[in-house]
Amino acid sequence: MPEGHSVHRIARQFERHFLGVPVAVSSPQGRFAADAALLDGHRIVSSRAVGKQMFLEFDHGLWLRVHLGLYGAWDFAGDVAGGGDGEASLSSIGAPRLTRLRMSESEKFGDDLETFPPEPIGQVRVRLLAPTVVADLRGPTACEVQTADQVQASIGKLGPDPLVDDLAMAEERFVASVRTKPTAIALLLMDQAVIGGIGNVYRAEMLFRARQNPFTPGRDVREEVVRVLWRDWVHLLRIGFDTGLMYTMDDEATGDPEPEHWVYKRTGEPCLVCGTPIAMQELGGRKLYWCPVDQA
Repeated sequence: MPEGHSVHRIARQFERHFLGVPVAVSSPQGRFAADAALLDGHRIVSSRAVGKQMFLEFDHGLWLRVHLGLYGAWDFAGDVAGGGDGEASLSSIGAPRLTRLRMSESEKFGDDLETFPPEPIGQVRVRLLAPTVVADLRGPTACEVQTADQVQASIGKLGPDPLVDDLAMAEERFVASVRTKPTAIALLLMDQAVIGGIGNVYRAEMLFRARQNPFTPGRDVREEVVRVLWRDWVHLLRIGFDTGLMYTMDDEATGDPEPEHWVYKRTGEPCLVCGTPIAMQELGGRKLYWCPVDQA
């Protein structure tokens, strides 16, 4: 599932390539045809992400809300590039004209295009076509047209997002929410009503970095640890947004250059701190990874 940094980066792609120009909106798959007609021919005037959801505002007061869910992705094609604004990612190097860029949990440039726009490939729920770039949406959990009031209601259900909200106020909101709940902290970090944007990778890594038992009820987690979790998310989300990569390990933390993460997808491998085999079990329908010793 795309995590918060990816959704913010997708919203930025729309800011770069789609704002202020007429957009042809269609549904090659057909499932979104009626709603697409409501947006067709209008200009996108703003693009924003909150947690794992993205909102595109059109010039006649309607919005497109998209939640990628587990399998959703945006494919951009045409005159697209990662930016050239100092980002430390491969995409920041730039891309040839008329190329492809897939954005979901990771980002990948594809083949160059010979013609523009390209024919839709696969089950494209919605296509947004601007003069020089096209964006195709596949496999989202949610894709709907909303009014401004409905957008505010959708955002009101979401937890604080470090890239959107006042950090001090958002921290207090997060701490207050966690410390009243009997639910395991590992589940709370994935609850988008508690905190915005965290997915399975960041959940596992943040809990290890805090040396926090993932099964401790939120109300029993020490307040200073809850604050550490929030501040670590502020730190990691900014890195992910700037680079497009989920960096969760400090370079000097281990002499082993191979692991990409402390615990995520390292079931049975030795903990990089204590050597204990990393454990994994299903929790809330997702795989949870942790160290039984360092997170006891």
